[in-house]
This record gives sequence, C-alpha cells and structure tokens, in this order.
Amino acid sequence: MLKEGMVYPARIEGYASGGEGVARIEGMAVFVKGALQGERADVFIEHIGHSAAWGHVDKLLEPSPARVEPDCPYYGSCGGCQFRHMTYAEELEAKRRRVEDALRRIGGAQISVPVIHGADCTERYRNKVQFPVADGAVGYYQGRTHRVVDIDDCLLQPELDTACRAAFREWMERFHVPAYQEKTGRGLIRHLFLRTNSAGEALCCVVANGGELPHEEELVDALRAAAPGLAGVVLSVNRKKTNVILGDAFRTLWGRDWLEEELCGHVFRLSVPSFFQVNRAQTQVLYRRALDFAALTGRETVVELYCGTGTISLTLAERAGQVIGVEVTPQAVADARENARRSGLEDKTRFICGDAAALAAKLEQEGVRPDVVVVDPPRKGLAPEGVDVIARMAPARVVYVSCDPATLARDVKRFGALGYVPARAEAVDLFPRTQHVETIALLQRERS
Repeated sequence: MLKEGMVYPARIEGYASGGEGVARIEGMAVFVKGALQGERADVFIEHIGHSAAWGHVDKLLEPSPARVEPDCPYYGSCGGCQFRHMTYAEELEAKRRRVEDALRRIGGAQISVPVIHGADCTERYRNKVQFPVADGAVGYYQGRTHRVVDIDDCLLQPELDTACRAAFREWMERFHVPAYQEKTGRGLIRHLFLRTNSAGEALCCVVANGGELPHEEELVDALRAAAPGLAGVVLSVNRKKTNVILGDAFRTLWGRDWLEEELCGHVFRLSVPSFFQVNRAQTQVLYRRALDFAALTGRETVVELYCGTGTISLTLAERAGQVIGVEVTPQAVADARENARRSGLEDKTRFICGDAAALAAKLEQEGVRPDVVVVDPPRKGLAPEGVDVIARMAPARVVYVSCDPATLARDVKRFGALGYVPARAEAVDLFPRTQHVETIALLQRERS
C-alpha cells in the first residue's frame, strides 16, 4: 500500500488532463508533476486520495528525449503553463491522445482523432489577459491555488500587456490603492483585464469592488504613457463575493470601450464582456474546420448556440441560407448584430439574447427546423435539456466546438442516446504550452 512521504520507482505511462505524467504504482494511478511519458523516475508521494495519488519526480532515472529545459523563470510557481518542460511535438501528441481517450472512455465513441492542428507561433498569442490582484502582486494564480504570483512578464501575453501591467502596479503602489481580499470581501482592486488586437491596440478594464477609483486621471495618464496603442480604459464594478471576474456595470474612464478585430474576413467589434477566442490565428483554423464540418451548400438554416459576438455565425452565414445565433450576454448580442450589419450579412442573420437551452426550446416551438446546429458552449458543456432540445429540432448535423474534452465526450454520449453518432473529430491547439485544447466534432443523425 502506498504511503505519503515515501519514494517509489515508477515508469510514466501517459498524461493526465492537467499535463501531469501518469504512473501506476502498487495498483494505484499516480499523477506525477513534471514527468513525461516513457520516463523512469523515483516518485515522491505527496497525497493519497480514494482512487488516485499525487506526487512529483524525486529523481529522474531515464529522461525522455522530448524533455527540454523550461524557458520561463516562473514555470512551476505560476499555474499558467503546464507543458514548457517538453517539446511542442510531444505536447501536441499528448493533447491529441487526451481528446481521443476522452471520446472513447467517457463518450463510448469508437472514433479516432487523427489530426491536431498545431500553432505556427506558440508565444505571445493571447489577445485577452485577466490578472488577479493581491497585496503587492499583479500576476497569475499559482497552480491549484488562489495565491497570486507577481509576474513581470509572461511569454503567452503581448508585450503591450506587460507594459500596461507594470504601469498599473506602479499606480497602485504610488497611491496606496488596496487590493480586494477574497476572504473578507474588503479592499478595492480585484482584477486587471486587458484585451488586445492584431493592430497593436489595447483595451484596459479595471475590475473593482466599488464604483469609483482613487486618482482615476493619474491611472489613465500612466496607462497611456506606458502603452501608445491604448484605445480605452474601462471600470467594471463587481461587489459580489464570487469567482466571476467581471461585474455587470461598466463605466468608461477614457477613450472607447471596444476594440475591432479582423477574423476570417470579417471585422468584429469587441466590448469588454464579449467572448472572443484568445488565439486569433488558431481560431481562424478552428472556424474553417467548423465550416467544413457543417458542409453547407447555401440553402441551409443554421442555429448557433453560445454565439458570442457572432464570430462563427458570420463565417457560416457566407455559405448558409440563414443563421440564427443565440447568446446570453446582451452586449455580445448587440456586438453580433453590429458585426453582421457591417459585414453586409444582416439579412441572413438573426441574433437573440437569452439562455441557450430556453431559446432553443422557443425556436423549436416557433417551428424552426435547422439543417445544422452549431454549439460552442463554455467549459461545463451543454445542459441535459439543451441536448434534448437540439435532438428534437432534428438537424441532420450537429457541429460541436468544445474547450473541454471531458464534457464534450459526456455530451457525445447523451447525443448518442438520442440518435446522433460521432462521424469526425479533430483537435486544434488554441492554447500552446498550457493543458487546454480545443476540439471540433461532427455528430450526424442516424436515419430511421
């Protein structure tokens, strides 16, 4: 029987969803931080749970040829990246297998994932960064904690974000602006939110536990001096004791409260709360694959659930007869309508605001019979009633875009019970050097 605090020899057999190596020691699965598949190591056991244990490499006996020296000084203390100790080729294969294993093990789908679309650029790709703030720190959370690690620079974020973060931190120190305290609900500054675009512009949003900031003009001046591409500064008010980052109320302190970005030939207007994929180059790969999976001829009616600002919807509208987008965030719906108007696709698109499952049921009652349904839900996947409603609408094809292989696989199994079988699946790496991976799956209705 395994014991905590002891060291055991092990062979690393694969990878867990969080990027840890997986070994089997004395019959128990052990998640080994920092280990690579194929390596032989002495493993120190940190914690033993009911069905698995966790540990780290105490001594590396046979290193993998895919092992590399991490290129970030914060790697290991910051929880942002999980794969900087291996080659990118090894990371891609680990992610591809993770998606395939989830579909087979959780989804019960006998389907392969033959392709993962890797990124040409694995650094400075993030167009949205959300820095948590604590006393003396503006950075990222340490892995599996809410302790904020103060980070001067990050290889995933644009240098423009690095400059804004430094100016913001200096403003907090200069004017003794207090950070928010999660446990007590006191303090002011919760997060620094930054969105950037390919034109070199930045939109800065300060998330605060109050409707006013001390020395607002000085903050704006500091940010403008640090970032010549700054487009606007916005205050988001969030007084709730919650892990949700943005509040419901926004006030523009300077400039404009939106950015524009070109994607797949369309120009999108993005406000702070609008959803937009964080990696523009890889998003274009993902959406082209979604368009291919949808197999549109120009006559189809398409319903997209969780449409955000309409990024996928407008791409689909180029080849569909009509696209109906459903989104719960009012500002995102307003952005989607404006984006459709500016793309000349307002006559082929309709965007409605509300809960995806409820509005899908409403469309069903209206007699909408889509040929294709596209879903791009949050990490938690679809609600059971959402799967049921989509199946009742009886589209020939469901194109499922997912950021979590486990919830995708769960929903694939639910769809399978309702007559939809997986026909194709591919992975797209939107998040290089991290544990996250995007998947696109095509589900087809079985003919009775």
